[in-house]
Amino acid sequence: MPINLLLKCHDVETTKSFYEEILEFKVLDSDDKTCTVQKGDCSIIFTSQDLWSGYPKCTGTIYLFIDDIDSYYESIKDKAIILWELQTMPHGIREFAVKDYDEYHLAFAEKA
Repeated sequence: MPINLLLKCHDVETTKSFYEEILEFKVLDSDDKTCTVQKGDCSIIFTSQDLWSGYPKCTGTIYLFIDDIDSYYESIKDKAIILWELQTMPHGIREFAVKDYDEYHLAFAEKA
């Protein structure tokens, strides 16, 4: 079952631009301080509303399983900050990771 995340961002317009132009996500407006970004059946909701104190943060990596990882990697590798290059891991998952504008770590993965 897909999971939907609600994450804090510094600026919704910058977040929308990053996810649409750099990571090639579909971007949907919710209101002036919230948007939803989608890639395949993965969705992340971002808000700049003051729902939580402090800066945006996450101490983990958000994994998104997508199809055709090789083509996707080739299309964004020169536009995004790559945390680790595309590779097949010992556990059989082909993956790479990027860092977004708010320093969230996103791994894109596909079963090898």
